Amino acid sequence: MIGKYDEYKRMYDAERHLWWYRVLHQKVTKSIKNHFPNRPDISILDAGCGTGGMLMHLLEQGFSTIEGFDFSEDGVAFSQMRGLAVTHHDLTKIAEYKPGQQFDVIICNDVFTYFSDAVIQEIVMGIRTKLKPGGIFITNNNSHEAFSGVHDIVVGGQKRFIKKDLERLVDRAGLSISYATYWSFFLSPLIMAVRAWQRFQLRRGWIDLSKQASDVAVPPFFINIPLYWLVKLEETVLPRASFGSSLFTVMNPASQVKE
Repeated sequence: MIGKYDEYKRMYDAERHLWWYRVLHQKVTKSIKNHFPNRPDISILDAGCGTGGMLMHLLEQGFSTIEGFDFSEDGVAFSQMRGLAVTHHDLTKIAEYKPGQQFDVIICNDVFTYFSDAVIQEIVMGIRTKLKPGGIFITNNNSHEAFSGVHDIVVGGQKRFIKKDLERLVDRAGLSISYATYWSFFLSPLIMAVRAWQRFQLRRGWIDLSKQASDVAVPPFFINIPLYWLVKLEETVLPRASFGSSLFTVMNPASQVKE
């Protein structure tokens, strides 16, 4: 998505209000607080932070030792507009970010889709070197090819993941998945139907991709709020769902895995 200013602007406008981002941000902070109870002083790095919505949420949750980087100049600019400590850096060179400094938590959400498996493995190995002993790595990624559609093409996504994909990719780096869940399970039939219709139209040449934008936009209040609460209900009923359009994972160094 690098170089697509309009998409970063859409993200900046939606990231604080769109039901999907709100749920994701809360998933991340809940995982952090579960692993580090009563520890607002921990150091957190958002690697590939986009326009900074995750970092803003962390600030609001009481975490102060936070920072991020992104390879997109647009993402960095929008993050800095929020007053955040965000710099320009290449995720594939994360091991070179602030040499000698490690973090209690590293977050990398919805970025792996832009890289080949070989590059992802190198990124994860770099992330492992930047984690403090006892630290955790949190990553959310788009899942299951059945959910692919116009959004993937517009943002430049190359792939979707299942849990076994991530297990294979992180094993070499000495990381193990301690918690994983697919989410948006309740909305899966609707999302799959919409994306299947999009793929059908693409095959027929009925969609002009040059005029399309991503799904990142806040719907009307009477849609956005019910979707938020529906997915929050899903979290309560299915804390480890087996299917959904996103895959949320928490990882530990292999010798420190916690269930």
